[in-house]
Amino acid sequence: MNDMFEVEYDRPGVAGVDEVGRGPLAGEVVAAAVILDPRCTVDGLRDSKKLTAKRREQLAIVIRERAIAWFIASATVAEIDQLNILQASLLAMRRAVEGLAVQPEYVLVDGNHLPRWEYPSEPVVKGDNRVAAIAAASILAKVHRDNSLVELARRYPGYGFDSHKGYPTAQHLRALETLGVTPAHRRSYAPVKKVLAGKTLCNLPNK
Repeated sequence: MNDMFEVEYDRPGVAGVDEVGRGPLAGEVVAAAVILDPRCTVDGLRDSKKLTAKRREQLAIVIRERAIAWFIASATVAEIDQLNILQASLLAMRRAVEGLAVQPEYVLVDGNHLPRWEYPSEPVVKGDNRVAAIAAASILAKVHRDNSLVELARRYPGYGFDSHKGYPTAQHLRALETLGVTPAHRRSYAPVKKVLAGKTLCNLPNK
């Protein structure tokens, strides 16, 4: 594996798990699980946030081709609103691991929380910088979610989902205030709740 990753985590049968989309006001939260093949490495793995969109797309293709197993899962907007974003994220992670065609011997989860499951596992803070399989999972999850927001932009024109990916940018907040709440918005999030209650979103940035 790449020298940037910790050797202690570079062993067969280990799944890396990561999620994306906790902060946005709209769209599902997405998780991916990946078991990499130590004999067939993927060069250039990094935390997905440190890669360009084009490079993420390129690496996602290679990861899917070379990994022993991978799976992408999500939790819906309704589940986010019902459970809260942390529990919905953990649910998406559990679904991702359970969906693997090859079940892992051990699971490494980015962050400091673990889903409720029977897998031997541990959380790894900043795992997408420390564990190759978690970095791979972060890339698959990010590419999948970004593509789903492009689809939301087609379904709900005017909101700019394809550019801000659901995050609370000035463009998004102004669209939310002028166009209203869509079924893709998370109603438990404060700006969306304000718009639903007929309140004005104060102090919007100029750009």
